[in-house]
Amino acid sequence: MDRLDEAGSVRGGASPEDFPEVAQAVGGEPILCETFSVSRTVVREAVKILQEKGLVQVRQGAGAMVTPPSDWDMLDELVLGATIAEDDSLAILDDLVATRRVLESDMANVAARLADAETTDRLRALVHRMDELVDDHVTYHEHDRAFHDTVMQASGNRIARGLVRALESQLIDTARYVGRTERSLCVASNRGHRRIYERIAAHDPNGAAEAMFTHITEAWLVRRSGSDKPARLQR
Repeated sequence: MDRLDEAGSVRGGASPEDFPEVAQAVGGEPILCETFSVSRTVVREAVKILQEKGLVQVRQGAGAMVTPPSDWDMLDELVLGATIAEDDSLAILDDLVATRRVLESDMANVAARLADAETTDRLRALVHRMDELVDDHVTYHEHDRAFHDTVMQASGNRIARGLVRALESQLIDTARYVGRTERSLCVASNRGHRRIYERIAAHDPNGAAEAMFTHITEAWLVRRSGSDKPARLQR
């Protein structure tokens, strides 16, 4: 096992309930070395990685202290994935959806102004194809992602597209995010795609943005399994 793998074992060798409360010390080097059966060098490397992810803060004389969740790097793949896995309230997924709809509705607005005939033709073809795939939810969702990515590419906003794709990579296999997959939901979802396509094809920026915002919100609400009302999604 090399040092990077050993550092990973220090980070991943304990379950979330094993971590100390916020503002408590992670533990001295001797304790960590003994707990994870690694060298001091590996412990220091692991703490450095945790610090880069915003999970701990190293204070001179006090050692590494666990930081509050508000300081965690939520764009880090490991941090986001672990947070989603441990969140029973669906609040993190609600926040992800809220973030996605803000970014994608803005990109839809720009796409409606910039989209050429090739882009609108591709969007139309994807919508027609998804009408044919409503009984095959796996293939349907592959085309669903292609539709959204076509809109994002048409906007030319590589940063926003990169953020959405990074967030989506953490959600694609998450059962609580995928939720229900029956035919009726695919049918309803594609009605939203059609409205987005029509507004982009009509070069209606505000209409495209509103259609995208509504589609992402409604698609999540019908899949969402929680009984609580998602206040984060209310506007």
